[in-house]
Amino acid sequence: MALKDEVFEHGPDPDHPGWYHWDLKDKTLFNGAVMGKLLTRREGDKCRLRMFPERKHENLQGIIHGAVTLGLIDISLFTTMHVIGSGNAGPSVTLELSTQFVGGGDPRRPLDAVSEIFQETGKLAFIRGTVEQDEDRVAAFSGIIRKFAPR
Repeated sequence: MALKDEVFEHGPDPDHPGWYHWDLKDKTLFNGAVMGKLLTRREGDKCRLRMFPERKHENLQGIIHGAVTLGLIDISLFTTMHVIGSGNAGPSVTLELSTQFVGGGDPRRPLDAVSEIFQETGKLAFIRGTVEQDEDRVAAFSGIIRKFAPR
């Protein structure tokens, strides 16, 4: 499942057995610069994307900022397409994202987006899921990805 090209790396994470890192080689782009370490793994017909919150991810209330949760969700759409869908999600874009926040994220625990492909066509992927911390739900979401042919 290791994918490597000039801009992206996805391979087994030596510090987290059973998980794969989800990295852009350029750490100054959004994923690395804002979100930090990201891990993913397949769980049956679902994909789990995990981040490790830091102080910079908190809002004034001391919970995970909603924009961070939305960022994790958006990245999870592409992770899901890559891990359980048709493959390369790189040359794709988010067309629609609907999110319902149902709880506050605890910055002391990993934050996971758990998602599945509801439907996939030649040009679109319809994905839905939840953002979780153990048994606690932080958000529910659905999104549509527009796929483009690799260049």
